[in-house]
Amino acid sequence: MQFSRFVAIGDSQTEGLGDPHPEYEFRGWADRLAERMAALNPDLQYANLAIRGKRTRQVLEDQLEPALALEPDLIAAPLGMNDVIGRSDLAQVRADLDTIYRRLAESDATVIVSTFPNIVRTIPFAARKEHRLLELNEMNREFAATYGFLLVDLHAAPVLTDPRSWSSDRLHASPFGHERFADAAAHALGLPDATDDWGNPLPPAPVPHPVAALVRDTRWAVEFFTPWLIRKLRGVSLGDGREPKRPSLTPIVLRDH
Repeated sequence: MQFSRFVAIGDSQTEGLGDPHPEYEFRGWADRLAERMAALNPDLQYANLAIRGKRTRQVLEDQLEPALALEPDLIAAPLGMNDVIGRSDLAQVRADLDTIYRRLAESDATVIVSTFPNIVRTIPFAARKEHRLLELNEMNREFAATYGFLLVDLHAAPVLTDPRSWSSDRLHASPFGHERFADAAAHALGLPDATDDWGNPLPPAPVPHPVAALVRDTRWAVEFFTPWLIRKLRGVSLGDGREPKRPSLTPIVLRDH
């Protein structure tokens, strides 16, 4: 399939946090996929409405209609991770996802959704969230089957439980991790040269000394977990007041990376 109008919606993953970019601050998997598609179709236009910190209800209220107004023929909508990390009622999340996905299906665009990697493997305090993550992943599998969407199963990819796929905050993918997600989406779309080995594990990394691991975890808690917890207690999000980085459909300018 060749697409001409690609729109991405969602949160920090789709905005591209963890993958620096000189023009848009962050690049990310959706930008990487758009660049790969533009190399095949220079007429491709692309918009990215995703904003860090947004939950499913906020995507429903703020991003869905602007995205549909752009009349895309390809939509990327991997949603729900902030609901897992926060305290959203997952029954309400399911209802909101159903509303979003039903509207996307009615547009006749090709839609990409995903499951999410198991953050328990990379974040020390995430074990109590695992059951919520598994429930969200099952929702997205069900909705993909119901609405005929393309499902990128990130949860099943060994490479995405490797710390090297994650940035220093352990919550957002590294440039390598974003590249793997883009490769997975390219494979789901059947793009030329896309292969099914995108999720294969990396060669084993040296096991850190227990003291070094403890120091690393302590530094992470001070630099990332504590500020996140403070924002959560205050009801503040990194996305508050931010606008989308690519609110309109524009051509892709290909660069050497």
